Amino acid sequence: MSRGSGGGYDRHITIFSPEGRLFQVEYAFKAVKAAGITSIGVRGKDSVCVVTQKKVPASSLFDFFSGHLFPITKFLGLLATGMTADARTLVQQARNEAAEFRFRYGYEMPVDVLSKWIADKSQVYTQHAYMRPLGVVAMVLGIDEEKGPQLYKCDPAGHFYGHKATSAGSKRARGD
Repeated sequence: MSRGSGGGYDRHITIFSPEGRLFQVEYAFKAVKAAGITSIGVRGKDSVCVVTQKKVPASSLFDFFSGHLFPITKFLGLLATGMTADARTLVQQARNEAAEFRFRYGYEMPVDVLSKWIADKSQVYTQHAYMRPLGVVAMVLGIDEEKGPQLYKCDPAGHFYGHKATSAGSKRARGD
């Protein structure tokens, strides 16, 4: 990766390089690819299907299950692609936020609201020097009472989009 005219721009999360890049955000995207996980999500007329695959070395034959699909509520799920520790942190925070939403408003948190919350949180992580972007891409899925099946993808930079089909991870370019 070319550092441009000056070095040290990757040391601080909130300083843009002369090319307008935040290196820490780029490192978070690299961490997602380096995890060796590929995830695909497809939204149908009445369902959402997600698949994830992780390259496992032959030496760990009995480690056949490495969970990346997490329940958030009864109606929401999150498929995490990237660093497992960051994913678990994000899942715990999302569960707390969804429970607080249900307590405050009396109904389940919609998929798009949770996705926006995750994206906002990810974007805030790019603004403060004492935080770092999470090395995880989150696919938020669920069945909305009004809109039906929903599939959103949130990335470390704070972008989130609704998709009919999407992919994330090490072989993402082949899936798009």
